[in-house]
Amino acid sequence: MISIPKHYKTARPANKEEASVIALNALTFILSEDSLRLRFLDLTGLEGGDVRDRIADPRFLGAVLDFLMGHEPDLLAFAQGQNLPPESAVHARHILMGGE
Repeated sequence: MISIPKHYKTARPANKEEASVIALNALTFILSEDSLRLRFLDLTGLEGGDVRDRIADPRFLGAVLDFLMGHEPDLLAFAQGQNLPPESAVHARHILMGGE
């Protein structure tokens, strides 16, 4: 996983780069858990190559966070593993989808 700088472990991501780090870590979390990976791929209709092709797309990364936010236990497990408040994913999603 990509390391999240200490200065925003408990704060909102400040920009698209920080939001992308959170989303990429969320994607890693999803893909590393068999049940999550299968559910993610089933719901999105994506295949492994599709994920690789879209990994740099901020809207795709926002959709990854949407997926996690759709099931609170998954979101909480991810946030706890990253030592982040769950709200960080919400703020990161907002930034990636074009919010300020």
